[in-house]
Amino acid sequence: MTTQPASAYFLVDAAERETKATLAILVDNEVGALARVVGLFTGRGYNIESLTVAETDHQKHTSRITIVTRGTPAIIEQIKAQLGRLIPVQRVVDLAVDKPGLEREMALVKVCGDGDKRAEALRLSEVFRARVIDITHTSFIFELTGAPQKIDAFVDLMIPLGMVEYSRTGVVAISRGAEAL
Repeated sequence: MTTQPASAYFLVDAAERETKATLAILVDNEVGALARVVGLFTGRGYNIESLTVAETDHQKHTSRITIVTRGTPAIIEQIKAQLGRLIPVQRVVDLAVDKPGLEREMALVKVCGDGDKRAEALRLSEVFRARVIDITHTSFIFELTGAPQKIDAFVDLMIPLGMVEYSRTGVVAISRGAEAL
């Protein structure tokens, strides 16, 4: 039998729980567009967990910004509405809710070591399908692509094997199906 805490402060409405949102934002590729989008987040105290941006259509002069953030469903809706009112923004889609999508990230992971730790790092890299892109007598640099959780798991396993540094691209995401953003 489970017992409930005596205080009402422990009762959390399911609608008020924070969730992760991956927002795909199509913007005009113009000076200051990224600054306006990021400024909206900083000005209102919203955190950005991941940010990627690149031009996606040279002829139409559009770029795609992918932002991963957290908040209650009401806050995520507020963020989407506020983004939609910005001048350079053409469209905002929550790939966790509006159009289910796929997320990927790339990481470079440097591991230094010798002997058994070196052999274990190589064995684990095969399991995770990480590629060795640089090798010396004392180190490896692995390239790994996958879901953010896969990157996290690989990094966690490499720490005790001598990981000294790593770099991540941030999440890129795209909706499933035939239609475009």
